Amino acid sequence: MLNGTTAEIREREALRINPAKTCQPIGAMYAALGVHGCMPHSHGSQGCCAYHRSHLTRQYKEPVVATTSSFTEGASVFGGLANLTTALENIFTIYDPEIVAVHTTCLSEVIGDDIPLIIKKAREGGKIPEGKTVIHCNTPSFVGSHVSGFAAQCAAFVSYLAESSGQTRNVVNIFPGFVDPSDMREIKRLAQMVGVEYIMAPDASDVLDSPYDGKYHMYPDGGTKVADLKAMGDSFLTVGLGPLASTPAAELLEKKCQVPSKVLELPIGVGATDAYVDALRLAGDTAVPQELERERGRLIDMISDMSQYFHQKKVAIFGDPDHLTSLVGFLVEIGMEPTVVITGTPGKKWERKMKEIVPNAEVRAFSDIHFLHQYIKANPVDLLMGNTYGKLVARAENVPFVRFGFPILDRVGHRAFPLVGYAGAMRLVEQITNAMFDKRDREDAEEDLELVL
Repeated sequence: MLNGTTAEIREREALRINPAKTCQPIGAMYAALGVHGCMPHSHGSQGCCAYHRSHLTRQYKEPVVATTSSFTEGASVFGGLANLTTALENIFTIYDPEIVAVHTTCLSEVIGDDIPLIIKKAREGGKIPEGKTVIHCNTPSFVGSHVSGFAAQCAAFVSYLAESSGQTRNVVNIFPGFVDPSDMREIKRLAQMVGVEYIMAPDASDVLDSPYDGKYHMYPDGGTKVADLKAMGDSFLTVGLGPLASTPAAELLEKKCQVPSKVLELPIGVGATDAYVDALRLAGDTAVPQELERERGRLIDMISDMSQYFHQKKVAIFGDPDHLTSLVGFLVEIGMEPTVVITGTPGKKWERKMKEIVPNAEVRAFSDIHFLHQYIKANPVDLLMGNTYGKLVARAENVPFVRFGFPILDRVGHRAFPLVGYAGAMRLVEQITNAMFDKRDREDAEEDLELVL
């Protein structure tokens, strides 16, 4: 399909071909699903909401529920006040959520709808029942990416809900970043092993990976409870994972409720996981359990066993900034050589950070997969890592491909097996090694084929 791509790179500023990102409302919708009893609401057209729901459904293989203001021509010209007011009344009457999280789209942003004012009027008009909550965030698709939309929704949790009673509790807030439910479950497991009491928000585990029991649950058992979101203001520390996804919420909570914050890279790989575990250890004034030390030791043993296959292997990577920073760091840890790293999300700060990790690599923010393909044609690599959209490049260039990041639409496992923590790093080592071994098994000459590589 992409066999006609040439190696000639022509600089483009106003055109993206096969962009390495999706739009803000998808991230906001995903974050809202990580709150118990929450109905995400898209303030815009039905088409936008349908796309966002289907994208998340295909990623997580679970039915994603969300409502929409269903803009028509009239709302597009005169504003969406009537649509959102009617929608809120219908949502609470028909679906009875605990909380509605409204996010905007391009259309409602261009019109300039004042969402807080609409919510205020709806409450004064009796459209929002007593004890129910409505929050909002602004997520126009013409700026940012799904990660910045996720960050905006997390900040809205803090802005609307977090409260300080004046009594600090021995609890750590954790913002997990834009990661899969399996990763959120692993982040919680590590906190439990270290012995830290925590509140994590959002928490999509047991929401988008809930077990099959033969019944449909519009609001699964998982998700951060509204009461816990309010209680975040009484915690003594916030640990944010992934600077782009978690910094806005962590900084807002610090400003609003005086909860000090520490933002770390996503715990992908050895060093980044060490940093997360150490932050928990210091926060809990506890020791790292022996079981976790042995888990780390098994990861180091696996890396040592396979190191000869990683040494100076060239890797091309694309994805979200927070994911890439930690993943590239891990690839360097195991001896591989990332040569080109791109993200679709704008960010010169991220480019500078990446250059500190891989000074010799081609690093570009606000780029696209077409550029990555052209670069690979001119500078062949041994491995490609990225989301499902990279499979077309991998096929055209016959490069081993490891799926990583968001979205992964054509494989299963990412919602069951974490990539964070020491266990996640072992999973990555397995996937990387097997992808390269499979290529050799397919292509080695008959006389060179070995049973044990």
